Amino acid sequence: MHIPSKFKQKNDNQLKNIIKEYSFATLVTYSQSGIDATHLPVILRNIEGKDVIQAHIAKANKLWQSVKSGSKVLLIFNGPNCYISPNYYPTKKDSGKAVPTWNYVAVHVKGNISFIHDEQWLRNMIDSLTDMHESNQEVPWSISDAPDSYIKKMLSAIVGIEISIDSIDGQWKLSQNQPDINKLGVVQALQNSSDTDALKISELVKGLM
Repeated sequence: MHIPSKFKQKNDNQLKNIIKEYSFATLVTYSQSGIDATHLPVILRNIEGKDVIQAHIAKANKLWQSVKSGSKVLLIFNGPNCYISPNYYPTKKDSGKAVPTWNYVAVHVKGNISFIHDEQWLRNMIDSLTDMHESNQEVPWSISDAPDSYIKKMLSAIVGIEISIDSIDGQWKLSQNQPDINKLGVVQALQNSSDTDALKISELVKGLM
């Protein structure tokens, strides 16, 4: 990912917050079969002081057979994003020098992948993943709510994934290359939108002013 210096996110907490908030990731792998992309929910965990990404795929998915354990992989996390019209820039009225663009937040994680078949590991991972996504439910569902025999059957049909993180890079493209008057124009325009992403981008741009 090409990241101009003015858009590079260096705050480790901000990078990890995007991984947690936008946790449905794109896993990019390479094998003798070629390049592949797998879309899956993941969880960021710290195991003995090391940050890792954990997830799972269906055993019927041949990814775990085509990609060797230890292979380098890429995970892509897409945060909020939205279109930016030249009409948002007050300076356009004076010079006409403006073109459309896109504001967005994106995080790339690189690391080494491992495939795991241990039932207890899979159960613990599913527990953690479920707890994370059920936390805002009035009555959170738990793996223990289902019959143990059923859970065992479900666990036997999946393969665990763990990615040991080597690097995390992030791009926060939020009109940093525009003068303050244009940033304000972007904020005001996006605040009138009904799109959730546009509203989030508006707040992020405002936070940089």
